[in-house]
Order: sequence, then C-alpha cells, then structure tokens
Amino acid sequence: MSTGKAETERVVEALRAAGCVFAEEEAELLLAAAAEGADLARMVELRTAGRPLEHVIGWAEFCGLRMAVGEGAFVPRRRTEFLVQQAAALARPGAVVVDLCCGVGAVGAAVAAAVPGMELHAADIDPVALGHARRNVAPYGGRVHEGDLYAALPAGLRGRITLLVVNAPYVPTDSIPLLPPEARDHEPRTALDGGPDGLAIQRRVAAEAPSWLAEGGHLLIETSTRQSPSTASAMTSAGLTVHAASSEEWSATVVTGHLPLR
Repeated sequence: MSTGKAETERVVEALRAAGCVFAEEEAELLLAAAAEGADLARMVELRTAGRPLEHVIGWAEFCGLRMAVGEGAFVPRRRTEFLVQQAAALARPGAVVVDLCCGVGAVGAAVAAAVPGMELHAADIDPVALGHARRNVAPYGGRVHEGDLYAALPAGLRGRITLLVVNAPYVPTDSIPLLPPEARDHEPRTALDGGPDGLAIQRRVAAEAPSWLAEGGHLLIETSTRQSPSTASAMTSAGLTVHAASSEEWSATVVTGHLPLR
C-alpha cells in the first residue's frame, strides 16, 4: 500500500469514527488543503471535534465558486443557490445590487459572477464575516459596509438599488437548540436567530425597502415554505407587489417583492 493511500485511509477512518457521513469526500478536501501547505493533523483534529469542514479548509463551494469562510462565520448553504438563481434572472449589466445580511458575501459574489457589469454592495453587522466578504466580492469590484441593516449603507444608495438580495436569519429563537451542532455551536447566533417566529429581521428589511429601491426594483428574501406567507405579507404591507417561488431541487423558497413604477 502506498504512503498516499495509507494516509488517505487513515483520514477516512478518523472521519468515519467521528460520524462524518461523507468521510471519503471530506478526506479528499482535507488532503488537498494539506497539499497546499495546511497542517493535515490539525485539520483532522478540528474536523473530528465537530468544527464545520468549511471552517477547517477555509472555503465553501457555492454556485460553483470558492467562497472564503472561516471560524466564527456563517457557512453559505446550497439551498441559497436558489436565491442567487432568482436574483440573476432579474439582474442586468449596470444594475445596482445590494447583498444585505451578506455574511461572507457569497450571494452577492455569485450574482455578480453570473451577470457581469453590475455595481455590487455587501452589508452585514458582523465584522468577522465581512473580513471574508471583502475577499469574496473583490473580484467583482464589490464594496463592503458594516452596520445594522440599512444603517450600513451609504446614503447615496437610497432610491438607487435595483436588486436587494437578502438571506436574513430566519430560524425561530426556540428552534436554535434543535439545529445541527455545526451550526448551533460554531456559527454566530446573529446569523441564525430570526426572533420569536423567525421573521423579525425580515419584517425590518421589508418595511424600509421601498425607500431604498429604485422604481421597478426588486427585494428578494430567502425564507422557509412555512414562513413564506408571513414574509410575503410583510412585503405587501410595505407596498410591494409579491411573488413566491419554491424549488424542490434546493428545498428552498424565495419571496420577491417588486416596487411598482410611480
């Protein structure tokens, strides 16, 4: 047995023993990171202790792109690729796109990669996540802003935003203890906790959206199928025309609000 094969099998066995369902695939990623100079033993130790794989290797695959992530940051979910798909279908070159509650900026970066030539902004309250977001949006000329929702945005964006794309936290507070340990123990609570019914932040986003959107602009919010009627209601109350779409492939739901032309 070659040294490389033996090492691979040792890593796979360690991951299996720790309960990693996709041990073979994870072993390949860890070994590839080690080939680039990372400490394999340390990475295996972290992963078998329950650290998210993406935190350990320093990146997450999202929409076919590598997004920088790290300890203390929310890991982009595959279901959120549906939000990107919906946004990209509405985007055009020259659009002003804001990724609000951006985390590591994966949504905005993926939309910009799909539709080149847009003006991209990403905003979040978490400075740790924004450190990664700067790296992820930089190839697209994106600018990063720190603050609480719209308070983070430059005043010059008011009334100019073509697409406002939002993956705000929407887990009800009482449901957070039921999340997988990787999320519950290693991702920031601010990226998970949506308040008593999971919709507190979505309501704030919807209420102020019309004053930031350009005429004919769109607000897109990822939500759950169960919560989508309430998400839609918040947008309708703000004066937006609403459409909801769901995907079985991504197990995802996106509610889109359109600001009519005056």
